[in-house]
Amino acid sequence: KLAKKHKTITACPIVTGIFSWIAANAAKEDIQDGKKYITPYWRTLKSDGKINEKYPGGIPFQKKKLVNENHKIVLKGKKYFVENFENKLAKL
Repeated sequence: KLAKKHKTITACPIVTGIFSWIAANAAKEDIQDGKKYITPYWRTLKSDGKINEKYPGGIPFQKKKLVNENHKIVLKGKKYFVENFENKLAKL
């Protein structure tokens, strides 16, 4: 899906995930350094809208940030999801 959208032959979801994780951890360092502008990694969700519990701050931090941006968070089983996230996807 990612490759087709960007008119290429292949795209690796594993490498995409690795770079997202790197960006999230760099943003964590920026927060710790007191920088004003940071990469909003909490907006990077799993493809089904699930919040990534492995990102810095875990679920509590990301939930707080998402709720502050007027997203509704729902609990399904033991996982947290952003409700109706499809309506707010970035156009790439």
